[in-house]
Amino acid sequence: MPKMKTRKSAAKRLKKTGTGKLRHNRAGARHIQQKKNSKRRRRLRKDAAVKSTEMRRLKACLPYGLK
Repeated sequence: MPKMKTRKSAAKRLKKTGTGKLRHNRAGARHIQQKKNSKRRRRLRKDAAVKSTEMRRLKACLPYGLK
């Protein structure tokens, strides 16, 4: 049976934590910053944990995990 392919788009966007959870960058931080308040902009700088409901879908995209 041939090897499964990794979805490179998912592999580039996610990082793995020490405990095995996945982290992602938050949406909305690229442009149109002026109308967002400072607290919101600070929060957007930090990465967030992937929700448990999305983990099954992402594990299928990353059959061999992340490096």
